[in-house]
Amino acid sequence: MVIDSILENDLYKFSMSHYYQVHYPNAWGTFTFHDRNNTRYSEEFIDALKKELNLLGTLSLQEDEFQWAVKTISYIPQCFWEWLHHFRFEPEKINVWLDDEQHLHIEVSDLMYKVTFYEIPILAIVSELYHRVSDDGYQNREELAEVMIPRMEEKVDIASRHNLYFADFGMRRRFNSLAEDIVVGYMKENCRTFTGTSTVSFAKKYGIRPIGTMAHECFMFQAAIHTPKEANYEVMEKWVQVYDGDLGTVLTDTYTVDTFLRNFSMKLAKLYDGVRHDSGDPKIFGDRIIEKYRSYGIDPMSKTIVFSDGLDFGTAADIKEYFAGRIKVTFGIGTNLTCDIPGIRPMNIVMKLKECRINGRQPVYGCVKLSDVPGKAIGRKEDIENYKYQLGL
Repeated sequence: MVIDSILENDLYKFSMSHYYQVHYPNAWGTFTFHDRNNTRYSEEFIDALKKELNLLGTLSLQEDEFQWAVKTISYIPQCFWEWLHHFRFEPEKINVWLDDEQHLHIEVSDLMYKVTFYEIPILAIVSELYHRVSDDGYQNREELAEVMIPRMEEKVDIASRHNLYFADFGMRRRFNSLAEDIVVGYMKENCRTFTGTSTVSFAKKYGIRPIGTMAHECFMFQAAIHTPKEANYEVMEKWVQVYDGDLGTVLTDTYTVDTFLRNFSMKLAKLYDGVRHDSGDPKIFGDRIIEKYRSYGIDPMSKTIVFSDGLDFGTAADIKEYFAGRIKVTFGIGTNLTCDIPGIRPMNIVMKLKECRINGRQPVYGCVKLSDVPGKAIGRKEDIENYKYQLGL
């Protein structure tokens, strides 16, 4: 099995599931798959994919996992983990097909607090199977460790020299599960500035911190059911109602940093520990965040920016030095950790919220993500133009 634990998922999927249960227990949504490289897939691949997706239905929260989660992820209450005991993936809800050009399509729909769990495992399965079916080699631990460890030694050297604190954010586009296992185990033993992993099962396995807060989907959902003008503000307010100060890093780029900064009130700037950058020029972004904090009389050195946009260690070190003494920074590094293998081209795949409704009596609305990178907007063309008009973009 590619996925062998219900906890083999990003931490923010669990925190967002609980968020939906509290605020929107009847909300429904559809996630859809996008391959930015327009990869062509084979029928052999589809057969293997369907088999792996069916195996997701065999997973359940084990007693040792329950006890660990209740103790370690205590900001999500025990009642959630008791509910998760009974949660099962439903493979029959995952629609998979190839179009006439052999491009892959995947959609899954369910209540928001359940459908959110499908995204990361599906992406990890697609990535691992693609490399396996493509016969990329390196399918056992010894082969992988032999080629990965020299590269990780270089990364550790950079991190140590620049006092660069970072976490593994690499499950979704990893080469395979062994590769991420090797990364997390090696970094725990050899890098003092390694802070943890977003993959909860590996946090449990290695006794390290699971890391994550929220994803774009929260803001996309909120904008669809209400308005993009206030989506950032509304999510931040509602998030605090659930987590009361825990998980205090807010994502900024769902509707561009301009829109976010209009919603980032003094109260919220003081309340949240920091922000996460995921698109656009990181230095310009950081300068604007520092300026915003200073405009409120907040010392930027009391706050943290988490950078997570397609980073490698050289880029992270450059960002770290640029902001030295001005604001605290840390990094979430994904593909450069878990798919940095000689001769391997990482995939460029995502799953995003396509549409949603707040309950069964209300209309279904299309969801939109705009980003701070032109051309990376997601959603129906008419919805994207509508959002841009509302936001003055």
